[in-house]
Amino acid sequence: MGVITESELMEALLRQHSPFADSQQKKQLGDILVEAKLITEKTLERALERQKQEGIRLGQVLEEMGVITEQELVDALGRQFDFKTVSDFSNRSYPKELLNLLPTEFVMKRVIFPLKQRETMLAVAITDPFDSETSDMIARITGLQVVPVIATRTEILDAISRHYLDAPPATADSDITILVVEDSPTVAAVLQAALVREGFLVIQATDGLEALKLTLSHRPQLIITDAVMPRLDGHGLLRAIKANPITATIPVIMLTGRASTDEEQKALAAGFFDFIPKPVQPVRVISRVKRALELSRRLRS
Repeated sequence: MGVITESELMEALLRQHSPFADSQQKKQLGDILVEAKLITEKTLERALERQKQEGIRLGQVLEEMGVITEQELVDALGRQFDFKTVSDFSNRSYPKELLNLLPTEFVMKRVIFPLKQRETMLAVAITDPFDSETSDMIARITGLQVVPVIATRTEILDAISRHYLDAPPATADSDITILVVEDSPTVAAVLQAALVREGFLVIQATDGLEALKLTLSHRPQLIITDAVMPRLDGHGLLRAIKANPITATIPVIMLTGRASTDEEQKALAAGFFDFIPKPVQPVRVISRVKRALELSRRLRS
């Protein structure tokens, strides 16, 4: 095993079959990790139950549970099945025709990144090489045979941010940018007006998926999101942000019309930094925003 080199990548692309072709390697990720003694059967049972409830990938669940790191996951898969791994690839340059093989929304949702095409073969960075559903979808979209190369979720998301979303380099002295995620134009306008009056830069999204793209590309210092939205709701957006180490420290405030003590407790327990009930009151919004920014600054210092 080891970090894949350019020559090794070309060799992998020239193979006559994908690793998925070997039926003995079509195992579940959890079974592989148990066999490698990285987790116990009991831990796997708990993780699978949580995966069923939250609808997220098993590897992400295990990372959030703190029982395995991204790199340990990559190393285990590479060691057990002699897959190639890749790292530090986000800083490389990639031709537009390669990136255009896969839509931005698809690579973000599946957490994958195209590395190299050679004739009818396509090498793709992926966190779980046994995710045959994703591999089949890539093959259908591109018409190419997929060769999975294992990478960490963090590295893949960084590559997506740089090459698909054209993320600008972060600067220490940049103005404070706040992302407002709200599908009601009226509410969004009220929030923007209040925040702009206080000197904040405001960017807007109308659903969670668009918000996730803007979070990766603009790296806002704070996010205010509605709880109920199309495509990806507030809770799904929060999970996606917290799952990415690049964005995990961004405070997220929930905005909701269900203004009850129970709802507030649920929001805070889920990981939201604060809770703002509707109807929106500009004074309350500014107060909560300033408090969140100050507390976030103290936590980082």
